[in-house]
Amino acid sequence: MANILPRSVQRLINELSRLPGIGPKSASRLTFYLLRGTDQTLALDLSEALVALKENTKFCSVCYNITESDPCEVCSNTERDETLLCVVEEPLDVVAIERSRAFTGRYHVLHGAISPVEGIGPDDLYIEPLIRRVEDGRFTEIIIATNATLEGDTTTRYLERRLAGSGARLTSLARGLSVGSDLEYTDEVTLSRALNGRQKL
Repeated sequence: MANILPRSVQRLINELSRLPGIGPKSASRLTFYLLRGTDQTLALDLSEALVALKENTKFCSVCYNITESDPCEVCSNTERDETLLCVVEEPLDVVAIERSRAFTGRYHVLHGAISPVEGIGPDDLYIEPLIRRVEDGRFTEIIIATNATLEGDTTTRYLERRLAGSGARLTSLARGLSVGSDLEYTDEVTLSRALNGRQKL
């Protein structure tokens, strides 16, 4: 059966369908919204924002968070606690913790969690740069703030073994967080309590 949609329309539907959480129906709705939207500049603004996203962003060479400057704002901020390090899975976790205003130290972003089922091992994450960061002994506490999932717990146990000789106190977030929840979707109060009630590993 021939595709009755113009090629450019079908292409955008196909590309949007590749995004997580967006199926063919949602992709079609978004495409036609952009096509017939009352704001004629929306599609162009969106395309420019996507180009700028790829051209202007990079990983911080220190913490591996997403940034436009290197080092990032957190790593270059001399007022933050140099002895406290929080290890998270994703950049959005940094955003969530910063919203809680309960943490004033440094971060390290792993960009994922260990998941044998998905074929993700330690070498696929930014774990070795983390090990090198803590070798100089500047951190007195390392908070391993992975998500409360099987993959997050697996990652925590692995990091606990790798960092055991660092001399730093290893802690994890208090389990005020729901099991199976992601940090990025956790409200500020719950996250603040989890940070303040962190536990020794």
